[in-house]
Amino acid sequence: MTSATTATLSGTVNPNGSDTSYAFEYGTTAAFAKTTVSESAGSGTSPVSVSVNVTGLKANTNYDFALVATSALGTVTGATQSFQTEESSCVAQAQVVSQDVESLRAANDTLAADRLNAGATVAADRQSLASDQQALTVAEQALSADEATATNSNSTFTALPSIGEVISRGQSVYSLDRDPVPLFYGSVAPYRALYLGVSDGPDVTELEENLIALGFEHGSASDQFTYGTEADVKAWQASLGEAENGVVALGDVVVEPGPIEVDTVPVSTGAAASPGTAVLTATSTTREVTIDLDADQQSEVKVGDPVSVTLPDNDVTPGVVSSVGTVATSPPSSSSTTGGGSSPTITVEVTLTDPGATGDLDQAPVTVAITNASVSNAFVVPVDALLALSSGGYALEVIGSNGVHQFEAVNLGLFDDADGLVQVSGPGVAVGQKIVVPNT
Repeated sequence: MTSATTATLSGTVNPNGSDTSYAFEYGTTAAFAKTTVSESAGSGTSPVSVSVNVTGLKANTNYDFALVATSALGTVTGATQSFQTEESSCVAQAQVVSQDVESLRAANDTLAADRLNAGATVAADRQSLASDQQALTVAEQALSADEATATNSNSTFTALPSIGEVISRGQSVYSLDRDPVPLFYGSVAPYRALYLGVSDGPDVTELEENLIALGFEHGSASDQFTYGTEADVKAWQASLGEAENGVVALGDVVVEPGPIEVDTVPVSTGAAASPGTAVLTATSTTREVTIDLDADQQSEVKVGDPVSVTLPDNDVTPGVVSSVGTVATSPPSSSSTTGGGSSPTITVEVTLTDPGATGDLDQAPVTVAITNASVSNAFVVPVDALLALSSGGYALEVIGSNGVHQFEAVNLGLFDDADGLVQVSGPGVAVGQKIVVPNT
């Protein structure tokens, strides 16, 4: 018994009085590729009928299989037999839709002719047209339902990535029933099966972009699944060793914006794949710096501000602010026992000018200095040299040429927190003067 994705394999085993186990080998070629779980046929002396249900098959595909029996007497492989899975309901419904569209077109042509000739069959043709329209609607609804359920189901995880592994476009993220499930780049999450006749959409464009990048298609991507697209999909499937049916079902690929690095793998090989199963977690391989900035400093930082990042080995590398968060979050009350870090923060992201400067660092703490303003030819002094005046404002303790100390009021400009400097100006200060700086 077969369906589009399942089949029952059967045969006869004679244990000849020895404990005997059996399994079925099957595949799309006589070399097979897959083997069912070994089961016991007992130790009797008479032939025993055995059978196994296999799932995850490709629709409208020829398969070869053979029964393999093993005992203390050795291993015997039966004659190779064949079967063909049924045609996918998506294809059948697409044919029904095509036939109904043709019937509708013919009915419209007849109605137009009758109207032109003022014939008496107009009413009958209208009734036929309405019936055809209703049939077309029913067929399209059935096709839509089949598209929505066209998934890579009833499968088993046969290969999984390692933690820390970096996976790029076209490489296998994991395998289902020994068929690789590769990574595609994009922003449109798969939501339907893609095949010849499917409606236009951004997911088709995304598929073609990846086929072009992998060398299976030439020219520019479009949102139409054409005969050329089908041929390119078949070529790609052949390169993976999969059945060349030209259909990309839900579950055949994983879509992410770019390369990923595997963080965790909560499933194990041999586990059944089902909708909603969490296979793995991963992060982007693009290196960036994330800052938890006090929310009250949000107005002081903007996208495009240059930054300098001090790495754990004290090397400094440049970068630029790439995003500034707009939603403040408060840390847990237990996050600080000294009062620091308890203020609400926003997330600021920094893109490094030279990501390679970070080496192999991952989740490492760094120090970031953000430049939100600059001035040329500024007169600067150490921040420690500032003296607060009782009347308000600040002054510097200046040493005259005669060694006499006196206070000179100054106006403050920009602060350089990284170097501990501040811009000052005033009538009593000039470049080259000696000033008093506390000994630290």
